[in-house]
Amino acid sequence: MIKHKGQRVAIFLDVQNLYHSAKNLYNARVNFSNVVETAVGKRTLIRAFAYVIKTKTGEEKSFFEALTNLGIEIRVKDLQEFHGGLKKGDWDVGIAIDAVRMAPGVDVVVLVTGDGDFVPLVEFLKSRGKKVEVIAFERSASLKLKEAADEFVNLEEKTRRFLLVSPSRVQKGKKAVKKNNEET
Repeated sequence: MIKHKGQRVAIFLDVQNLYHSAKNLYNARVNFSNVVETAVGKRTLIRAFAYVIKTKTGEEKSFFEALTNLGIEIRVKDLQEFHGGLKKGDWDVGIAIDAVRMAPGVDVVVLVTGDGDFVPLVEFLKSRGKKVEVIAFERSASLKLKEAADEFVNLEEKTRRFLLVSPSRVQKGKKAVKKNNEET
């Protein structure tokens, strides 16, 4: 797809979707700075939103601050806890409403999620003349969402760019390499 310098871009980051995909696929965290940079390219960023869930412990506060320091506006929702231990934190409707609201002021909507529930949103935005790009991990992204989008960016193609590996994982990796070297 052609990306013009003058295109106005809005980004909608489904943080829970990316967090769980990166954790389950790579046992790593997402480098949101590089994701946003890739989403914008040389175009004009109008607004970037991250949809996050707040827990009772508040341990995510520094992460929220890091997103804000990147120039990303955060939308916060409390984690819902139901009788029996079921927990839910879902932003699908909020993301869709914000994307529809922002659409008249942008040329491109970038959805950073693999959630197939967004296919109707993609179809709606495209029917209004908007270019819709999806950024996600291919193995955890909905095939229908990838097909509906004008462009799909697979985060798995450049994991070094899009993932943050914890120091403990790096240490484990160094130990494994050292052990292999000692055995050969």
